[in-house]
Amino acid sequence: MRARALLTLLALLVLCTLPVRAQDAQRDATREQLRATLAGYGPKIGVVFHQSTQNPYNFAGSLRSGLKNSDSLEIVVSVTSKQTVHVSVYPHYKSHYINVLKAKDSAGLAKQLLRFTDTNFLYWAADDSWDVFSGFTFTLESGYPDAAIRTVLASIPGLDEFVGQLRPFID
Repeated sequence: MRARALLTLLALLVLCTLPVRAQDAQRDATREQLRATLAGYGPKIGVVFHQSTQNPYNFAGSLRSGLKNSDSLEIVVSVTSKQTVHVSVYPHYKSHYINVLKAKDSAGLAKQLLRFTDTNFLYWAADDSWDVFSGFTFTLESGYPDAAIRTVLASIPGLDEFVGQLRPFID
């Protein structure tokens, strides 16, 4: 009886780990597709992406050329565990992230971010440290969105214009 119970328990444990392994395999495959997209398209916008050493599902790169308002645009592209790909773009201004709490006019900055979210292609937000970023999230329900990711990457240099519109609230 004990042996039978142990075998049943073991079988349940094995069956419970199968979906997790399938999700990991799918996430790994998406990461490799994303790596190829970023390697092929990143240089076209002046960005070389590298895989994060802290999170193997994150890729990062910086856009530094052709900017009038930002020092750089730090780009982080993540393959999430929820079957999405997320792009975050952090503008660097005067060698720092733009932080809502450190801005000269925090309320004005927050209001402008809300307006941008309503009118821009990418949304604007603040992370849990109150650092400002622009982002876009892709769902993978219909497959890997290579062309859509390229479209979002192509729009990133244009974010510098909006950083210029944030400057009165920052300094």
